[in-house]
Amino acid sequence: MTTTEPAGSSNDLRLRLDKALTDHVRPGTFPLAVRMVGHGESVPEKTRRPKRDFGHTVAICQTFSIARKYGWQIAVGAEDVACPLALTAFGLKPEVEKFTCGGMCSGMYTETEQAGAVTESQLPKFSFRQYQQVLAAPIGRAGFEPHLYLIYGNSAQVMRLLTAYLWKEGGYLTSRFSGRLDCADICIETMQTGLPQIILPCYGDRVFGQTQDDEMGFTIPVGCEERMIAGFEGTHAGGIRYPIPSFLRYQPVFPDHYYRLFDEWEKTGGTGESS
Repeated sequence: MTTTEPAGSSNDLRLRLDKALTDHVRPGTFPLAVRMVGHGESVPEKTRRPKRDFGHTVAICQTFSIARKYGWQIAVGAEDVACPLALTAFGLKPEVEKFTCGGMCSGMYTETEQAGAVTESQLPKFSFRQYQQVLAAPIGRAGFEPHLYLIYGNSAQVMRLLTAYLWKEGGYLTSRFSGRLDCADICIETMQTGLPQIILPCYGDRVFGQTQDDEMGFTIPVGCEERMIAGFEGTHAGGIRYPIPSFLRYQPVFPDHYYRLFDEWEKTGGTGESS
């Protein structure tokens, strides 16, 4: 069983979404298609693997940055991932007491192990060996059926994504944040809830993924493509745009002494010559 060669209709839908993102959001890096690869599945040919192709391991957040900045199709499994916390959350390694007790969190993110244990208990997780790899590529270049889409942008671009999603049904979108392991928020939270997530880049994403201070993320689960496309079109027709237009139809105010020139022009009748 392979993840390759997406069905024509679903591929066309992804390309339409990719175009809508380009037209209405204009992200500075490639919007990504992301798939959790199950056991028995193979990744497409020409997929880069960090351990094999780069000679070193990476973090999962770093994987997404490589895909969205280089435009590469890349997959990581247990042998490719350097981050022990991500290995645990993604079920690529078993969850052990050293993790669940809060010891990996305390002293850095929480004051005590007890507080750290609360954080770890609320971390979204896949079960051990539920999946074998994380696969990512730019939407327009993905040779596989994704589970979700990941877009990075500034806060205005994320707002544009949010308003598109809410166009049909209205309401609010709720997302969770902890400041760590945003890779779990991206993949696991999105897949388990079936809802888009606003992603606050975590400390590791900023250090290893080199995500910038003006960037944040937004995820879209597969199945929401038509809703997002319609939402972009509807909100665009309603006047919501990116880049955000500035209101410029106002009269500026200048320092008081500038206006003395008007007095001089009035004295001379606008000729500039003294009478």
